[in-house]
Amino acid sequence: MKNKIIALLGAALLVSACSDSGSDNMDVTVHAAPGSAADFKANRRDRVFFDFNQATLSADAKKISAEQATWLKTYPATKATIEGHCDVRGTADFNRALGAKRAAAAKQQLVKDGVAADRLKTISYGKDRPLVPGTTDVAHAQNRVAVTVVE
Repeated sequence: MKNKIIALLGAALLVSACSDSGSDNMDVTVHAAPGSAADFKANRRDRVFFDFNQATLSADAKKISAEQATWLKTYPATKATIEGHCDVRGTADFNRALGAKRAAAAKQQLVKDGVAADRLKTISYGKDRPLVPGTTDVAHAQNRVAVTVVE
C-alpha cells in the first residue's frame, strides 16, 4: 500500500512539473548570429513575388527590397545571391530568361536602395528548381519569385 501511495505521489509530481502556466502562447525566438544568413532569413522576408510572365517589381516587392537593403547595409561585408525562379509553365529556355530578368530586377532595386552592386550576384533557375512542387495556382504563384540568399 505504501508503494502505491509513493508511486501515486511521484506521478502527481511529474504531471505538475510538466504542466504549463496556462498560457497557450508559445514565444519562439530564433537566435542567430547578427549578420549571418540565419539572421537575414529570420528577420527579413527573403523573397519578392512577380505576376505571371512579369519581371517588374510591385509596390509591395519594393517595400520588401527596402527592408532587405536596410539589413544588407547594416552588414556591409555580407554578399548575397539573388535567385530568379519561375513556375513550371512555358519552355525551359523562356523560363531561364524570365528568371534572369526577375533576379536582375530584384538586384537593380537593391542597388537603387543603396546596396553596392558588387556585393550582389544573380542566377536564374527558371522552372528547373521549383520552390513549391505542384501545378496548382498557389504553387505557381509561390514559384514566380526572386529569392535573396545571403552568403
